[in-house]
Amino acid sequence: MTRSVPYRRTRRAVAAGLAATAALCVLIAVVPAPAAAAVSAAAATGSGLHHPLRIDNRFLPFRPGTRYVFDGEVDGAPHRVVLVVTDLAKVVDGVRTAVLWDRDFDDGQLVEAELAFEAQNDAGTVWNYGEYPEEYENGHFVGAPSTWIPGVDRARAGINMLAHPRVGTPRYVQGSAPAIDFLDTAKVVGTGRHVCVRGRCYDHVVVTDETSPLDPDSGHQIKYYAPGIGVIRIGAVGGSQQEFLDLVSVSHLGPAGVASARAAALTLERRAYRVSKPYRRTPPMHVRG
Repeated sequence: MTRSVPYRRTRRAVAAGLAATAALCVLIAVVPAPAAAAVSAAAATGSGLHHPLRIDNRFLPFRPGTRYVFDGEVDGAPHRVVLVVTDLAKVVDGVRTAVLWDRDFDDGQLVEAELAFEAQNDAGTVWNYGEYPEEYENGHFVGAPSTWIPGVDRARAGINMLAHPRVGTPRYVQGSAPAIDFLDTAKVVGTGRHVCVRGRCYDHVVVTDETSPLDPDSGHQIKYYAPGIGVIRIGAVGGSQQEFLDLVSVSHLGPAGVASARAAALTLERRAYRVSKPYRRTPPMHVRG
């Protein structure tokens, strides 16, 4: 299970297309996880995907220029995650996706910098469309071995947040990449919760349980989603490298901040093309039009 991804752990006709999309989303949800990973994300999202960059899901909105800061700990050590929704877009597996820039800090030192790709279908479901996570040791780049791109090496997109999360919905796949033994799944375990995080309280919170069937020893991440905001808390049950995070701020960047985030994301992409074979199979990012 991928660590430190607060926004996570995947989008054309009208009524008939939406019905087909919904049916395939159900298929992804109800089959056993390894089989679900084989379902074509392109088929699952090929209908009902007219505005994939408009991510306004009630429990996971990604508006360009929004910056989220999470503080907490990993195995008792201070940990911070800073996530920015950039103004960039990238075509992945035939789908135009929104680009998120995410950084993880252990005790103040950068340990991961990531580009993540998200899209929303017409029904309101948000989908994960791959990740390029750079790893750092002692502040120095050491590689990006966990990169996965849907449509490359049998990797498949997966669901990040359901359009209408309900308790009782079968566990669903969040993304799969057989080449790197990656498979994340999630299940809604609570709705309508009242949750307080660092002095601020939220109503109608949705709770999900995330885990990897390929790595059961990694334990579970428990995530809390507040309406109109997204993730507000992450907890852990079992596993090693337990991570606990609270949302400490949400802000909206001005033009200079948006430009700075864009430049940083484009810098990561330049290196991605040098070091990652899967990433080279994608066209460059571009500013949203």
